[in-house]
Amino acid sequence: MNADQNNVIIKVENLQKHFNGGDLKALNGVNAEIHKGEVVVVIGPSGSGKSTFLRCLNLLEIPTGGTVTFEGVDITDKKVNINIHRQKMGMVFQQFNLFPHMTVLKNMTVAPTTLLKRSKEEAEKKAFELLKRVNLFDRATAYPHQLSGGQQQRIAIVRALCMDPEVMLFDEPTSALDPEMVGEVLDVMKSLAREGMTMVVVTHEMGFAREVADRVIFMDEGVIVEEGTPDEIFNHPQQQRTKDFLNKVL
Repeated sequence: MNADQNNVIIKVENLQKHFNGGDLKALNGVNAEIHKGEVVVVIGPSGSGKSTFLRCLNLLEIPTGGTVTFEGVDITDKKVNINIHRQKMGMVFQQFNLFPHMTVLKNMTVAPTTLLKRSKEEAEKKAFELLKRVNLFDRATAYPHQLSGGQQQRIAIVRALCMDPEVMLFDEPTSALDPEMVGEVLDVMKSLAREGMTMVVVTHEMGFAREVADRVIFMDEGVIVEEGTPDEIFNHPQQQRTKDFLNKVL
């Protein structure tokens, strides 16, 4: 087994997800590996299966077939306690999914204190460190509705980081934001990437994919059509479907 095999953190084999009794094959036999410390950006047209793929990685969507192995454990096995593994996968959604009735600080400390059994002091110390990092230290007592969309999304990211995840999953984290707020969220994601966080990002932000990805996966019609480095995918795509897509979006 070579070194590359050793650092595979997520392995997806023949992943399938069907809706409407099998009429709609959102995923149709996807195979992929995510390596520790790697930033993988998934691109493709709407309805290509990329968000479904991401949501299957932590079983927010239950696959119809195939396996997802996380840190050596087949988490699609019914006997596995998925919640234990899910704690190690931070997830950031398009809509920020903050608890509206809780302050920013409470949003960030509720999971570490209840799930990881951390003390309130320990959880708050970590939360304040992370708030400082995203320039929102002074917003700890604010409620989500008092924040801009960009601020809410930055809070959603650091809330996930409070759990010390092994992997961060981002499902179109900037698509609900006003254009001027996109940059502040992407900057936080870029800094995470520089620190070696394993990240899988579904996005329409091609500039981010070019700049930050170690690997770009292009999906269409529920399959991976092509994958490679940003240079390979953006400058030298091999498949006609990839070329057609990039011609539309670049």
